[in-house]
Amino acid sequence: MVLIVDDNQENVFSLKTLLNLHKFDVDTANSGEEALKKILKNTYSLIILDVQMPDMDGFEVAEAISGYSKSKDIPIIFLSAVNIHKKFITKGYASGGIDYVTKPFDPDILLLKIKTFYRLAEQTRRLQEMDRELRDEIEFRKRAESRLKDNVAELESILESIPQVAFTTDFDGNVEFVNQNWYQYAATRDEFPQCEAGDMCQYIKSAIRAQHQQVHEVKVKKLGLETFRFYVLYLTPVQQHGIASKWVGILTDIHEQKIAAQLLEKRVQERTTELVRTNQKLEESNYELQQFAFIASHDLQEPLRKIQVFSNLLNEKYTPPSPQAQGYLEKINLSAERLRKLIADVLDYSNIKGETSFSVVDLNGVIERLLTDLEVVIKAKGASITASPLPTLEVIPVQIRQVFQNLISNALKFARKNVPCQIAITAEYIADKAIDAPAVPDGDYCRIAVQDNGIGFSEDYAEKIFEIFQRLNTSERYEGTGIGLAIVKKVIDRHHGLIAARSMESLGTCFIMVFPVRQTTPVEASQQYTI
Repeated sequence: MVLIVDDNQENVFSLKTLLNLHKFDVDTANSGEEALKKILKNTYSLIILDVQMPDMDGFEVAEAISGYSKSKDIPIIFLSAVNIHKKFITKGYASGGIDYVTKPFDPDILLLKIKTFYRLAEQTRRLQEMDRELRDEIEFRKRAESRLKDNVAELESILESIPQVAFTTDFDGNVEFVNQNWYQYAATRDEFPQCEAGDMCQYIKSAIRAQHQQVHEVKVKKLGLETFRFYVLYLTPVQQHGIASKWVGILTDIHEQKIAAQLLEKRVQERTTELVRTNQKLEESNYELQQFAFIASHDLQEPLRKIQVFSNLLNEKYTPPSPQAQGYLEKINLSAERLRKLIADVLDYSNIKGETSFSVVDLNGVIERLLTDLEVVIKAKGASITASPLPTLEVIPVQIRQVFQNLISNALKFARKNVPCQIAITAEYIADKAIDAPAVPDGDYCRIAVQDNGIGFSEDYAEKIFEIFQRLNTSERYEGTGIGLAIVKKVIDRHHGLIAARSMESLGTCFIMVFPVRQTTPVEASQQYTI
């Protein structure tokens, strides 16, 4: 199981969804304290840990994890969007992390890393299980020798039966017994298998001095072969009356697992290098986008205001202008106003992610205040707007108001001529996150529909209308920038919801939205707003 630790629920949701799609079992924690509690209760093969968190940051959590005997070997991947300097990356590795990934990241590369470290953790776990099995087997042999005292023959029979190379030594390290597998590596009992580096006899003496079990990774070759293979050498004391009277040595082949781990590590290093280059390009691109937003919000709006001011001065000071001049001035003002709205909508679209705090909101209050603000337009259109009782949902207050304002404004804008505009807002609970899910009294999701009797459109364009700058009607007939529904779609995605449009030309349009009743971020009971 993979544990994701991040206080940002958007990051948790996207990463959990990615891992679930690739058949990973995923658990999540919203803080370092919650993560430590879960680690004590559950078993994880990999931890993906955010650095920037309140109370306990990722480095503190990693150090605490490495202090637990149960979790000290769990691989940790750090994620950070802020702490990307070399000193933080160094600190991440020093805290116990095996990798440090900066945001934004390439999901495919991150997924490869996760798969690699997950596989390595599972291989380590299997080796540990093998180690435990061998420990249990050796412990069994200890008990057998204690019960049978000097019945060495039975112990030798047991060692002869296992598939590994096995041998026993006396208190001083002199070989007493070897099983038949020994002779694949040494010609005689008194001759130790050849190691590429070091001497097996030295390992035995080291264990005798330490007087406790020792485990060594060694490279050994069989007789008649030139290549060395990776093995694990277990040296375990046989206690008799509290004293190590004998030593049991077991040599286990781990060559395939070791080579696979080395290849995976090399690939991870290569991918990491690619990821660093990609992140550098993304940082450059993000900087350019920030510069564009600054120009749009300041440099573009300032000359636009001057165009409007000076055109108004011309209209007022040099009066009465000729009908043709007055028409030109009106076109200048209309074009300037449309450009101002376009800039404002683009900024709204790009800043949707700025507000991230979910709160429990009564949607009835949202609609009530919105209709009050649109009262003049509603009267001018002769529109009738009805709303059934709406639920209380966990949403971002300002953004959910944007959704309803854009949809209602669209319905008013695209009303049919000489036909009274009628808009109906309805809501119901549903069981699943699907547009056509069946209604249930206490579902985890809420479906909200905004229906009008306007000009409608062909459903061939049902997906296209949510793309930025897409318009199905000319700006001469219907004002607007083509960004409103793109903002709606982006806000609903931000709320982990769905939206779809059903329409027929000249018969009206119905926008159907699906929201989770509760987001994954905990909300305090006192944080309830009516806007």
